[in-house]
Amino acid sequence: MINNPGDHTSSTPHHDDETRTYYDTADVDAFYDTVWGGEDIHVGIYTDEHEAIADASRRTVEHAADKVADLLGPHATVLDLGSGYGGSARALAERFGCRVVALDLSEQHNRRHRATNARRGLDGLIDVVTGSLGDLPYAAERFDVVWSLEVLCHLEDRPRALSEAVRVLRPGGALVFSDIMAAEETPAEAVRPATSRLSMPALGTPSRYLELLSGGLGLKATYEDRTADIATHYARLDEEVHRRAAELREVISPAYVDELLANLPLWTDITRRNLLRWGIFHARRPAA
Repeated sequence: MINNPGDHTSSTPHHDDETRTYYDTADVDAFYDTVWGGEDIHVGIYTDEHEAIADASRRTVEHAADKVADLLGPHATVLDLGSGYGGSARALAERFGCRVVALDLSEQHNRRHRATNARRGLDGLIDVVTGSLGDLPYAAERFDVVWSLEVLCHLEDRPRALSEAVRVLRPGGALVFSDIMAAEETPAEAVRPATSRLSMPALGTPSRYLELLSGGLGLKATYEDRTADIATHYARLDEEVHRRAAELREVISPAYVDELLANLPLWTDITRRNLLRWGIFHARRPAA
């Protein structure tokens, strides 16, 4: 059965270690640099099936930001959960002049994030922190917006992470996140061959997220389904890796390239068979 975001399951340091180990490897960094663009490592929103992956990924950031633009400006503070290389944090700081607290499990990501912020003159607006989503080191009602793109799918205890996100959100503030999910009727074993390599536990579903947000956490929540984009996204990744395999073997270990060549077709297959869902959730905390 698909893991229900409404079911409280324990998050373990072991699973955090697995996720950190995957994202801290030089091969993964090189893949995200050469194929994904090295800035926004998210599923993209595409204008056509041949668009550059980096351009589509940046459009996801812009589109999510549009949903909370009314809350952002030099007065506002955003918490970016699972900030990765910092593309979202920099985009928000540059566009709105807001302060961003960027939290990520990987200190390797965070070192790179801080260095890029300094080069772009944004280190005064972005505070990069190493930590876990399940135990946020912040006071209640601190942030105007809590933001996260494709991070919850890596967590075993999604209810705890979302509860923590809402705890630190001020009344009237907004939670905006995207996630890779299973279709409502998809059995876990149908997608596990693709997802297991990325340290993903059983996936959630849109209805269960909405139930948790609107019911258990008391938010006014909406979901924008963009499932067609995840099919385009993995088809583009698969196409790029196969087309550039010889080039990639010069900057990524041949063994890792072989893993990509074997794994990406599995993602392409499950997205084309409509077994996954992807989209953006926008939820507001009631004003005091």
